[in-house]
Amino acid sequence: MPGSGKSTIARRVARASGRRAVDVDAEIERVAGTPIPEIFATEGEAGFRDLEAQVLRAVLESTEPAVIATGGGAVLRIDNRDAMRAHGLVVWLRATPETLLARVGDGSSRPLLAGDPLGNLARLAAERGDAYAAAAHQIVDVDRLPFDEITRRVQAAAKVGAER
Repeated sequence: MPGSGKSTIARRVARASGRRAVDVDAEIERVAGTPIPEIFATEGEAGFRDLEAQVLRAVLESTEPAVIATGGGAVLRIDNRDAMRAHGLVVWLRATPETLLARVGDGSSRPLLAGDPLGNLARLAAERGDAYAAAAHQIVDVDRLPFDEITRRVQAAAKVGAER
């Protein structure tokens, strides 16, 4: 979900593990040459999701080990979920809409949150919960936790996942 800490935690876990960190949203902007809000404005959500799937697939198929932060909607497509699960360990950073709102603020830079950030976060959580659960190998609840503790819990989840 937006505001769960995906990008920050991916960078921290990557640094600790000696892997590279990849933020799929940043990679989408690099490939498209334009910010995500503009992609939404010109291509719509469907166009954005098509580009997201292409970029995600390319990142997942890289031979260089990485810690990947996907966009919150990447799991909406079953092909993305299947590819993520097949190419690595998927950790869901689960948070309440209230925690997410505290982190994203007014949501003005996030197209799916415009107008009613808390209401939209609650709606997205309800709509995406099953997809997140289907994608995740591990779940880390992040409410009221500092990033150091979230990082530690993700690293522990990765160790458990590596043993499977």
